[in-house]
Amino acid sequence: MALTVGIVQRDAPFLGGKIKRADAAVVRAVQHLNAVNMGITLRHSTDNPDIAIYLLDTARGEKITAKQANPLNGFTLANAITALDIDGGLINGASIGLSRTMSIRQYESVMLEEITQALGLITDISNPYYRSRSILSQNADNSLKVLGTQDKIALIRHYPPN
Repeated sequence: MALTVGIVQRDAPFLGGKIKRADAAVVRAVQHLNAVNMGITLRHSTDNPDIAIYLLDTARGEKITAKQANPLNGFTLANAITALDIDGGLINGASIGLSRTMSIRQYESVMLEEITQALGLITDISNPYYRSRSILSQNADNSLKVLGTQDKIALIRHYPPN
């Protein structure tokens, strides 16, 4: 099974170098996740992707109020947020929002974390032990840029290889 992931909205604060860095972070996240050899494959596409990424002109701590229709409207934004469109046990799609106030050096880590969460591993891990061991660690400073061993195992169990 193949899923698409891509940036669908680029607000003004992300123009220039920030958009290039965000695009590169999506490509690297897709590469890292595809290397897990789970039962799904991700493909980078901006044409109505299954996992839609919104680069928002919203500061950390503000409510998302996008001008165009956006499934994240009304949510309060931290550095980033992921919301799933779920029907029973099936994920129909996912939306990821990134804040304009997030540091550019965090893009790669945050993008990998949020896309991983969009695959169904939605819960952050709040335990200092995982700071250097999991992309899902809430205690990390967004400097981890690879999946941890447990992240990979969880993805494989969630999406067993065919």
